[in-house]
Amino acid sequence: MYLMFQLRRLDVWPVDDLGVRAGYGVAYGLDPMPTAKELAPLGDAFRPYRSLAAWYCWQAIIASRQK
Repeated sequence: MYLMFQLRRLDVWPVDDLGVRAGYGVAYGLDPMPTAKELAPLGDAFRPYRSLAAWYCWQAIIASRQK
């Protein structure tokens, strides 16, 4: 979080973050959500903007709970 929000790094993919894992699962319809090991290579498609993809994963969780 420090790298993303304080240092404004655009290419951080926090695979151990539960929100990113759950959000990715929601966004792509995966049940169960991917493990950290499974999520790591899935972020390669979003390079060099993986921080933005992580943010959208968090937003997917928020949107899914508002239904």
